[in-house]
Amino acid sequence: MRVSIVTGAGSGIGQSAAIQIAKRGEGVILTYNANRAGALDTVSAIEKDGGTAVALPLDVGRSETFPAFREAVVAALRENWQRDSFDHLVNNAGFGATAMFQDTTEELFDRFMRVLFKGPYFLTQTLLPLLVDGGAVVNVTSNSALTSGLEPGYSAYASIKGGLTVLTRYLAKELSTRGIRVNSVAPGATRTRISDNAFERFPEVIPAIAAKTALGRVGEPDDIGMFIATLVSEEGRWITAQNIEVSGGYNL
Repeated sequence: MRVSIVTGAGSGIGQSAAIQIAKRGEGVILTYNANRAGALDTVSAIEKDGGTAVALPLDVGRSETFPAFREAVVAALRENWQRDSFDHLVNNAGFGATAMFQDTTEELFDRFMRVLFKGPYFLTQTLLPLLVDGGAVVNVTSNSALTSGLEPGYSAYASIKGGLTVLTRYLAKELSTRGIRVNSVAPGATRTRISDNAFERFPEVIPAIAAKTALGRVGEPDDIGMFIATLVSEEGRWITAQNIEVSGGYNL
């Protein structure tokens, strides 16, 4: 059985990706930080459909914890799948916040950098010895780093997500000698818990977003999760070094 690691899978896109990957017959190691209850819900949903999943704690903003996390992954692989390796890594965990350029603090900027860029960079590096040849990595970026998603208030967030897009291309180049595919997925506005449940707190923004989206609605987690699951599967075997926008045609 193939096994995927999905970070930040207690809700939203990560939760959907974990469930959709499991539906395709893979085992899943999923991570959570503050939302343990959500992660256990993800495990329950996977097990209800006959799959196997394990939830492990991980703060992607604390790279000093990554070696210990790798050991936890090794233990989980051996105990649940009798393996010493895994097949796919989805770097999804993160957070969102808006701040106009003149109001962006160094503290917020540094937190974005730690969680959204340094975290995926060094987590992938730490787990790379366990990733099989011919495996796949998917980095979740954002269409705010693209011209189509350009909106005020995202200068720091989008710049760092853009850095993750560049990293994706370099990893695709360097890891191609092992047959490892590396791609990134750039969601548009998606109904998740990002920015402290912004969609629940400010439902009035939903019609405006839907009006700017060619397909006429706000994205749902499964819109992204299903595509991630497809991208790591055999159907995505000839795709690498791509940053694919999944936004329903935002600002088309």
